[in-house]
Amino acid sequence: MDQNIKKNLASNWFKTLQNVFCNDISKLEGNKVKFKSTNWKRNNQKDEGGGEYRILQNGKVFDKVGVNFSKVYGKFPKKFQKNILGAQKDPRFWASGISVVMHMKNPLIPAMHFNTRYICTTQDWFGGGMDVTPSKIDNTEKKDFHGILKSMCNRHNKNYYKKYKKWCDEYFYLTHRKEPRGIGGIFFDYKKENFEKDFKFVRDVGVTFQLIFNRIITKKIKKKWTAKEKENQYIKRGRYTEFNLLYDRGTKFGLKTGGNVEGILMSLPPLAKWK
Repeated sequence: MDQNIKKNLASNWFKTLQNVFCNDISKLEGNKVKFKSTNWKRNNQKDEGGGEYRILQNGKVFDKVGVNFSKVYGKFPKKFQKNILGAQKDPRFWASGISVVMHMKNPLIPAMHFNTRYICTTQDWFGGGMDVTPSKIDNTEKKDFHGILKSMCNRHNKNYYKKYKKWCDEYFYLTHRKEPRGIGGIFFDYKKENFEKDFKFVRDVGVTFQLIFNRIITKKIKKKWTAKEKENQYIKRGRYTEFNLLYDRGTKFGLKTGGNVEGILMSLPPLAKWK
C-alpha cells in the first residue's frame, strides 16, 4: 500500500475519533458545557502541519477533559533523532495521533487516558493504549475494565493482552515513588508487522475506549461522594502530574518536535495537591 494512503487512512481515523469522543462527552454533560477548540500550526513560516485541541472544563461530570488531534511533519532536532526508530540517518518524519485525558468531577470515577498514533520515518509504526487511574480502587470496575480489554485484544491475537498489559504496568510506574500510576490497561509501540492488521487493531482500541469511558461514567455518574474522597483525588492527581512531566513519552515527543505546548500539557489536571 502506498505510504500516502496509509497516512491519510490513519490521520482521517484519528480526526473522526476526535469528533466521536467529543460528541459523547458533550452528551454526558447534557450538551450544556461547550468544548473550547484551538487550532495550531507547528511552524508559522512554512507548512509543517499542526492540529486541534479541544478542552472542556468545569462541567457537572468533567472537571477537565482534553481531546487532541495532530498531524505534523518536518525534521527531528539532531539531539532527538538518534532516539527515534528509523531517524538516525534521516531526520524527516510524519506523525499523526489522537490523545484523550479525562479528569472527573466525581472522585469515585477514575481519571482515564487514551492515545493512538502513527509515526513515519524511514520506518512506520503504530503506538498507543489506554489506562485508568482511580483515586479509590473499585475491584469490580477493575475486573470489568481488564475483561473488556482482554476480549478486545483476543479478537486480534491471543498474546496481545498479556504482552500489552505488562508493557502498560511497566510504563505507567512512578519509579521515584515506587508505585503504579493506576490500575493499568494496555500499552503498545513500534507496531509494524502488517499495516492492515495493525490498523484494524488500532481502530478497535479506539472503539473500545469509547465503550469503556461511557460504561464507567454512566455507572457512577450519580454516586454521592465526600470531601475526604475529593481530597484523595487531588493527591492522586499530583502523582498523575509527576508522571506526565517526568516520564511520559508523548509529552517529551511533543515538546521536542515543536508541538503545541498548551495542547501537550492539557493532560495535566486543573487542580492537584501534594502533602
